[in-house]
Amino acid sequence: MTSDREHLSWATFGDVVVPALAQQVVDSGFEPDLVLSVARGGLALGMGLGYALDVKNLSAVNVEFYTGVDTRLPVPIMLPPTPDVVDLRGLKVLIADDIADTGLTLVHVQEFLADHVAEARTAVVFEKERSVVKADYVWKSTELWVDFPWSAVPPLVTRTSTGR
Repeated sequence: MTSDREHLSWATFGDVVVPALAQQVVDSGFEPDLVLSVARGGLALGMGLGYALDVKNLSAVNVEFYTGVDTRLPVPIMLPPTPDVVDLRGLKVLIADDIADTGLTLVHVQEFLADHVAEARTAVVFEKERSVVKADYVWKSTELWVDFPWSAVPPLVTRTSTGR
């Protein structure tokens, strides 16, 4: 039996994914000053990498792009609040997200950071070949839709697309 989806469990995420990605960062010699999570999907990864890499400076940007299974807005939009770029000046930043699908969310975050940080690298759990951004640290490549443990169950309530 084949599945048209990847399924990631909490156990695999915590026991395999976070340590593997953290080890890739360590092996590369990159020492981030800040882990910047892309909310919502990158929050768990950012927290895990923060602990694994002993980085206490964690922040998040909320970028909305996907509105459902393989449905998205025309372009990613950043929702408030956003970190003040003055606070990021000169930092080495590790951007954490759950997936580089089209890569447009990561492009949006990289453009937000451009000209403000010393260096920015990306870490993702999954990456698709079509992504316009090739992440620096990737746990697994896939072409399937991914059921993450934090998004596999439908929400109890449905809100507007901007979450406001």
